[in-house]
Formats: sequence, structure tokens, C-alpha cells
Amino acid sequence: MQPLRWDSRPDGLRAPALICAFKGWNDAGESATSALTFVAGSLGAEPFAVIDPEEFVDFQSTRPMVRLVDGVSRMIEWPEFEVHAARVPRAPRDLVLLSGPEPAMRWRTFSRTVVDLAEALGVQMVVLLGALLADVPHSRPVSVTAHATDPALVQRLSLQAPTYEGPTGIIGVLHAACADAGLPSASLWAAVPHYVAVAPNPKGALALLRRLESLVGVTVDATELEDAAGDYERQVSRAVELDPDVQAFVERLERAADEENARPDPGSLPSGDVLAREFQRFLRQRGQG
Repeated sequence: MQPLRWDSRPDGLRAPALICAFKGWNDAGESATSALTFVAGSLGAEPFAVIDPEEFVDFQSTRPMVRLVDGVSRMIEWPEFEVHAARVPRAPRDLVLLSGPEPAMRWRTFSRTVVDLAEALGVQMVVLLGALLADVPHSRPVSVTAHATDPALVQRLSLQAPTYEGPTGIIGVLHAACADAGLPSASLWAAVPHYVAVAPNPKGALALLRRLESLVGVTVDATELEDAAGDYERQVSRAVELDPDVQAFVERLERAADEENARPDPGSLPSGDVLAREFQRFLRQRGQG
């Protein structure tokens, strides 16, 4: 049986971009999967396919859940990979969203399945979302790095070519699979503070969302996520203030971050023309332009 199961086929998707996020090692503070879930909810994305977990998930580490139906019968919910489509009429493209646990087995087969999905839908670009734990303070803007292996994408979107060497996750493997298939791909990584690793981080999710918007040209109303990010920062700040040792540690991180950002590269800052175009695009997609 093929792992990719279609419930329906979304016709007429315009220049779609495939956005992927996976729970687990690639998802510090649940930032990546939260960003994808927020996009899906904001744009009214509809499910149309799943990738069967049987070949790819270790059910001892990612266990299925038992639910009661009507308080009587029992149902097992398996940790599937869900695929949604989001149509964004006022944006230059539509989106295909893939989410699920990080596969534990047969990564090459899984990657071929994702590439097959992308090719069947005419996907023009794949964007992989991730988040990592880092020595960064919660009280400063979240740093998001954007990488791409496709030279044309690097130049057109001012991304960075990856230089990392070492162990990788499913995002690195998918990058390689896309490159082999001639499919442009990029990855966005948010750096979130390691000292609050166990808590969901809406601030990291918001930073990924904002970078994703500029990358694919699709804008969503993030007011709810902005409020959650503000609440997160205030709650963490209150908790830090209760522990002098942690407070001193965070203050050192803040000083290091401020020193690093004291002299930003002027070439990395958006021009007034770029900001104006982004604002006009936002208004058009909301029906105000």
C-alpha cells in the first residue's frame, strides 16, 4: 500500500508552496509546528491527504492515543502526517501544509513521498520550518536564519547557502531530496532560549510566521499570536525575576545579544521601498488595497 493516501485532490492551486513542520528534535518550543498550525487556522486550510505513519513512526516513542467515543466505544488515533491546502486568492500563491511527528525510520522513503506529493500538485517551492535551542534571551527579538541550496533561490530571496556540517534531521534530508528532484527549497530556523525549553514558545512561532510571510508572499492576521507572544515574554520575565541566578544568567545573554546587534549591517535592513511594497501587499490580501 502506498504511504500517501489522497482523500481528494485540490484542483487549481496557484503556484503553490509546500510548507512543512515536524514535531520533535526540529521543533524547539513547538515553534515550528505552532507557526504552521496558526497559518492553517488563519487561512481556513482544508485537509485532503495523509501520509500513513506505519512505515515511518516509532510508536514506542510517539504513541497512538486512545479516545472514548460517546463515553462508550474506544477509538485509537494514530499520529498521522496531515496534508492541508490553503487557498489565498489575494496572494500570489496558494499553500500546501504538511505536519506531523519527525519520522523515526525510512527517511529516504519518506522524503521521496513528500517530493512525489509536491510534484503531483505542481509545487514551485518547499519551505521547511524548524526551531532550535540556543543561548539567546527571551526578552530580545527572535533570530530566524533562512537557508537554501538552490542558487537561484538564494539570489532571488537573499537567503544564505548552508554551511553546517554534522548530524542532521528530517529537514536536512528533505532539503537534499528536493535538490535531487530539482525542486527549490528553503529552511527557516528560529533560535529560542534553552532555559525555557519545556514551554511552548509563541514568540518563536511568530518570528517564523513573519519570515515565512516575506518568503512566500502570503500574509495572515497574526493578532492572536502577537498577544500570545507578549504574554509569554511577560510570564517568563516574572519567573526569571524570582531566581537571582537565572536572572543574572539572562542578563549576561541580553548583554551579549545587544553587543552583537549594536552594529547591524545596513545591507541587511529593508529599504523604505521594500517596506512600502510589503505593506501594500498586506492591504491587498485583506481587501483594503
